[in-house]
Amino acid sequence: MKISIQNQVDLVEPLAETLLKSKKRLLQMHFESGVGHLGGNLSCLDSLITLYHKVLKKEDLFVLSKGHSAGALYITLWSLDRLTDDDLKLFHKDHTKLSGHPAPGWMEEITLATGSLGHGLPLACGLALAKKLKKEPGRVFCLTSDGEWEEGSNWEALIFAKHRQLENLTIMVDWNGLQGFGTTKEVAGLDSLKERFLSFGIPTDEIDGHDLKALESAWSRPAKGPRAILARTNKGRGVSFMENKMEWHYLPLNETQYRLALAEMDKK
Repeated sequence: MKISIQNQVDLVEPLAETLLKSKKRLLQMHFESGVGHLGGNLSCLDSLITLYHKVLKKEDLFVLSKGHSAGALYITLWSLDRLTDDDLKLFHKDHTKLSGHPAPGWMEEITLATGSLGHGLPLACGLALAKKLKKEPGRVFCLTSDGEWEEGSNWEALIFAKHRQLENLTIMVDWNGLQGFGTTKEVAGLDSLKERFLSFGIPTDEIDGHDLKALESAWSRPAKGPRAILARTNKGRGVSFMENKMEWHYLPLNETQYRLALAEMDKK
């Protein structure tokens, strides 16, 4: 029996070890490129590693609506040998394929250009409906930020998904509580997202977004219609001076900070 790249990796090392290696490689890539947005990348990397290593199948599609976390997606693909270290050296450089927000057209894992927040979920709904109409196998997974739920287009997409009964659509919210100008509560508080989703008729689970078993179970669970997962996460997860700090939505690492962050990772 032929074993996929995904299964080969999983046979060699536990998921937690893959995640730790990926976090360190993410720090290196961002440090070497001088690029920020590390906080939100670290908050969602657990979700992406779990999805790609444990859940996603060949016929499935993934949409990264929070496109500013493209680094986490690239590192996840690197962990599966779909990108190389040489590829990662070009992150955010001129004429690169690894742009700051994902650009499609050059590898099948990057389905759409995203990053204009509030657009990824509507596009994912379209992909899910297309699969349903064509009677194609596979599911569509979409990862959003929490701040982008201030965009009205997402709520329109929920109405559409429920109306069309898109049982092949799973939405995860990376709920780290911080966005570009402060906490989500300060900028435009949404109170309980779970209650709001349920009011749209969307079955919704709330989980610890850094619990790998909980993530695998939530990503895998089927439903009779569209479903949502609220993943409670920490911005800058795993680096003490970054965790839950709004400024790490933007800041790049200097060399001292990079060495400190790696040292913390090595202790885990």
